[in-house]
Parts: sequence; structure tokens; C-alpha cells
Amino acid sequence: MSRLEAKKPPLFISEPLTGDAVSQSLSLLSGILKSSYGPAGRLKQLHNGVGGCVCTTSQSSALLGHLSVSQPVLRVLTASVRNHVSRFSDCGLFTAILCCGFIENFRSLNVAPFTVIKISKHLLSLCMDHLKSEACGCRVSVDFSSVETLVCLVRSILTSKPACMLNKTEVDHLTSLVLKAFIFTVPCHVETNAVLGKCVIIPVKGRRVVDSTVLPGLLIETPEIQLENSLAVKRTGSNMIKIALFSVSMSGDGFNPEEGTIAVQHGVSLEVSELNQLLNVGKQLVKDEVGLVVCQKVMHPSLKQYLKENGVMAVDRAGLSLMEPLGRMTGSQPIASIHSLSPGCYGSLKDLCFEGFASKHFLHLIPEDTVICSLVLCNRSETAWDELKRVCETAEHVLQLTVKEPLALLGGGCTETHLASYIRHKSSSLPASTFKDLDCSQTQYQLVADGFCRSLESVARSLSHDGEEILTDMVYGHCWFVPSGSPCVSKWSDLVSKCGCGMNGNTEDLSWRFLQYQSGSPFIQACPKEPSVKVADLLTLDCFAAKCSGLQVALETANLILDLSYIIEDQN
Repeated sequence: MSRLEAKKPPLFISEPLTGDAVSQSLSLLSGILKSSYGPAGRLKQLHNGVGGCVCTTSQSSALLGHLSVSQPVLRVLTASVRNHVSRFSDCGLFTAILCCGFIENFRSLNVAPFTVIKISKHLLSLCMDHLKSEACGCRVSVDFSSVETLVCLVRSILTSKPACMLNKTEVDHLTSLVLKAFIFTVPCHVETNAVLGKCVIIPVKGRRVVDSTVLPGLLIETPEIQLENSLAVKRTGSNMIKIALFSVSMSGDGFNPEEGTIAVQHGVSLEVSELNQLLNVGKQLVKDEVGLVVCQKVMHPSLKQYLKENGVMAVDRAGLSLMEPLGRMTGSQPIASIHSLSPGCYGSLKDLCFEGFASKHFLHLIPEDTVICSLVLCNRSETAWDELKRVCETAEHVLQLTVKEPLALLGGGCTETHLASYIRHKSSSLPASTFKDLDCSQTQYQLVADGFCRSLESVARSLSHDGEEILTDMVYGHCWFVPSGSPCVSKWSDLVSKCGCGMNGNTEDLSWRFLQYQSGSPFIQACPKEPSVKVADLLTLDCFAAKCSGLQVALETANLILDLSYIIEDQN
């Protein structure tokens, strides 16, 4: 009998944030995230030590999904950010960088963590109240009766990830496609509980981005079916195509030994019996005037041949991912058994045709009234295509979120610097009762407020990757970038043309200063409610819902980590 090893006692780590290992890991993670941020962010190549696929990206979902994090503190941080991204798809890097900034700035203060948490929550409430007020100068209303703001929003997402390797023509083309695809998913007849449709992305790698297109309905890849000029398929009396959707295998080997035993009479072949049942299903489908049969799994060749001879098109191996949009688009209910068919489970299509892209052949299912569409997405390399797919999915999700809350926030670092300016102004004019309610001194409040603002500004500074100087103006509180290597001039307006979001130009004296905040700098005046340029001038915009959530998640996660006094690890 082998000797059992004695259990090891758990490892207790007190005050984990004071340890060098945690500080170094946090600094390293923050550096990786900051260097990936924005349109000029540096790409990261992620791979494991035993081979496998290599991921080249600057997206938070891919970065955090591939990074192996061992520190418990960082696992809390990355889990919070990944949960945010799973819900909103956007602003993952913003959330992670801001959270790291909060932790780094707050833990260096000579203020008790409990007090820091109370004050920071109050500062967060000031930010959220400002962002949700009509007077907020860093938000833009989204008008769905016009495409200008929507174009700005989608363009900002597409251009934020350099691994997509898009030029201006390609960005313009994809922007129009993403918007067109989104419009397809909006129901024509609005009901009380209207639900948006879905855009299915079809991969075509090795082709130009401008070859991408959007089609209403669904494309099912059919490599065994050659392209034809015409397609003869059985139709109903109303000239519609009836469709049956099977989620069960129709290969003829449906018996699974794990499900139990079957008693078979002597001389009876189970395979022949199964095939006969499949052919009976085929006869019933022909009798019910079904014109198209789609099977999620494999279909027996004899059944496919029988259906073809009777004018019924059969497509198998459709896959699980297409079943939900297929059912929704056609109104059909997936049939889970070959032993019972109900006439109410059939759906209908307006038309069928063949489409070809590169070397791929597709069957195009065209519905009468669709909220389902197919985005045929092309890119030159697999790496660029993978990144572009994630970006297009993000853009679609952001548009869906914007329908629920038709607002956007200014991008290019301007929302962060504007909020920092607002908080500095607001925190300097609070009544004494506020400090009493928070059980803190005015000095403590100002220290935490300063750390809060520096954390916001650190996100804006993360957009600079080539040594640009970063300014903020004293009028609007926006972010401005001075190209590296610019000559020394007496007026900043000679070096800057537009702020980071593109809303403000250099036509007036805005009293610029370096973004690095120094105590005692003058208060920045209230931001104007109306933009000084038209939205058609291509603003850089961020998703309102995603950024507001990111701000809250970043602070709540930082406060949770700051409040940790012990980490207990089981060593067994």
C-alpha cells in the first residue's frame, strides 16, 4: 500500500497588495493592456509552449482569454473585465486599464481603504449623474432616423483594432455593410416586445475586404452541390417553399447503445428497419409538399436521393449554430425525432438560389420577411480575419445596445479628461455636510478625488504610443495630441488641429496645458451642451452603455481588491 502524503496547511497571505510579487504582476498587466489600447495600439502575439494556434491581437477578449494569470488578485481583475466584455462586447481595455489605475493610485494614498472606498463610490455617483444628465458635454444623442452618428460609432470600433489591417476604403465599405446588416435585423413590424434579429458571419479568407457583402436570409455551405443557373424546387400553391428542419441524425444509425437495449426479432435487420423509417419520413415530406429539408447532422444517401427524385432539396450537416436563426427566420420548429412528424412544425421560404464566393458554394435561403441576414466577411489572412470577425460582432452588439439607450460618448480620450475636469470642479465646491456624511475630512476627499482623476487621465494617456505630448484644454476639458518631434512654438494652436474625438477645433484660444495634473491648477469651465461641429465631421464615439458599465466595473473591482486583507490558498 502506497504511503499517503500528509496534508499541507493552507497558505495565508496577509495584506496581498503590499507584496512585491503582486505589485510587479499588476504593473506588468497594466503595461500590456495600455500598450494595446486604441487605433495605434501595439499588437500582442499569444501562444502556448507546446504548439497550437498563435493569436495576434490587441482586443481585450482575446488577450485576457489567452493570458495565463496565476496571481489571485489579478484573477479577480481579469474575471471582472471578462464578465463585462461578455455582456457588452466593448470597452474591455478601458475597464481593465482604469481598474489598474484605481488600484495603483488609491493604494499609494495615506488613507484607510474603508475611507477610500466610501469616497470613491461618491465620486462614481457624481460621474454617473453627470453622464446621465442633459447638461453632460461628453455625450451625443444618437438619431436613428439619420445614419451620420451611427456611421461614426461603427467607424470608431472598426478603426480601433490595428490587427484588422484596414485602409480607409475598406473601413468605409465595412461600415456600410455593418449598418446594412444591422438594419436587416430590425423588425419591420414593431410589436410590444420586439426582438432584434441576428447577423450570421460567413467566413471567406484569402479574399479582399471589399469583396465582403451582406445578404438577407441565410447562407448554408453546400460543397457537394455545384452552382447552377436555375434551381427547380417544389413549391406550395401560394408559390412559397415549405421547409422542414431536423435536429436529429438521419444517417440511419440512430441507435445509441448508451440509451439502453433494444429487443429485435430474429431475422430483422436494425439498419434496414431504420432506413425504412427514414424513407417513410421522406414519403411523408413529399406528401406534405415540403420543398427543402435541412438536417443539422448527417442524412442517409438513400433518403437524399429519394427526396431529390421527388423534387425536394436536401441539405445535411448544417450545424448547431444555424438551427436557431433558421428556425426563427422560417418559422419552422426543429424536428427531434424521425418517428413523429407534425404539419405545424414546417416553415416557409420565399425563394432559394445558389451563391458562390471564392471556391465556396452556398445555398441562399431567402425569407418573405426577415430579421436574419448573412455577412460574407472577407480578409486577406486568417489572423486579420479572426480580429475583424470579433470587431464586426462588437459593432453589431454596440448598435443593439444603442437602440435600447440612444446615446454615445465622445472617444479619443475626451470623455476621460472631461470627467476628470468635472470631478475636480465638483469636488472643490462640495458642502461640509458631504464630508460629514462620508465620515472623512476634506483633505482625504481631495486626495481620493485626485487619484480618481489621475486614473481617468491615465486611460487617455494610454492612447499615446509614439511619444506624442498630450494636452487638455481649460474650456471644454477635451484631450489633444501633439505629434512627437513637433517644433517648439509659442502657441499650442499651431500644433493641434482637432481634439481626440474630433468635436473641437483650434479656432479659439482654449488655454491648453499638459495632461499631467498638478495640484493648484485652475478649474476648467463647464463644457458646452451643444457640439461645436456637426456630427457629419466624423467624430470618434464610444458605446454609452458599455463605457458607463466599464467605469462602474473598474471602480467596484478596484475597491474589492483594495479591501482584501488575506488570501488563503489551499496547497494540496
